[in-house]
Amino acid sequence: MSEGTMQRAADRDQHDRRDQRERRARGLRRALVSAAAVPVMLVAAGCSSSDSGSEDKAADSGTKTSASPSDSPSPTVQAAVYKSLPEPCKVLSKKSLEDLVPQAKSGKKGSSDDASTRASCSWSSLDNNGVKGSQFRWLNVSLLRFESDVTRGSGDKLAQDYYETQLGDAKSVSGAKNIKSEPVAGVGDEATAVRYDLKKKEGSFKQETVVARVENVVVTLDYNGAGLAGEKTPSADTLNKLAQKAVKEVVAAVAKENDGGAAGTPSGTPSKSASQSPSKQASSSPSKSASNKS
Repeated sequence: MSEGTMQRAADRDQHDRRDQRERRARGLRRALVSAAAVPVMLVAAGCSSSDSGSEDKAADSGTKTSASPSDSPSPTVQAAVYKSLPEPCKVLSKKSLEDLVPQAKSGKKGSSDDASTRASCSWSSLDNNGVKGSQFRWLNVSLLRFESDVTRGSGDKLAQDYYETQLGDAKSVSGAKNIKSEPVAGVGDEATAVRYDLKKKEGSFKQETVVARVENVVVTLDYNGAGLAGEKTPSADTLNKLAQKAVKEVVAAVAKENDGGAAGTPSGTPSKSASQSPSKQASSSPSKSASNKS
């Protein structure tokens, strides 16, 4: 091969190598451009995905907010009808007191931390007939009013529960004999009279307890009598009639005090007095009263 031929072959080879380098350089530049474009696309795609997620979350949040139920309404309870109590020592007329406790000078008002929910008054009568003995009478009227309370219930329901409790207590007095009970018609919403005999060292007592409920107020009337120092024991029927007549008068006084029963508003907190039971005077007072007077 001549020198000229070898030179032309070398030039062609060099030219081919240069072309290959240029092609590789162009390919590398395209690859670099493509590689640079990828992050931009990824960033754009990421932003689009992020925006889409935010929109989805916002949509979900909006859906949940609109679908969530409103706050539950506050619990309510039926309002108590009676909002006050009458003056306990004035619930009976002068004529009634003369029939029940003829020798009583005045009533003794019971203590109470809230007179609008708890009140009581008692009377004692001793008709001394000298050597023939004495006739003793004792009368007590207790009134308890219940407020409606969202946690405990309506005043009517609370009064009804207490009414049942009072009847149970009247029928379970220690030492009581010949216990009888009967409904009393025409008195409030419900009323029951309980009678029994009670033997004490002072004599034989006839006890009458009448429990009545009118709306959210419970009236408990205790009435007893005894013949002392040789006097004859009073008639249980007579005492029963007087007690039933008296409790009707007391219930009427409660309604009158409240103008016939104007509805009041429920109270969130029951009165301390209303949540407590009055003292059980019926079972203990006959003996104490008689011993104090005889």
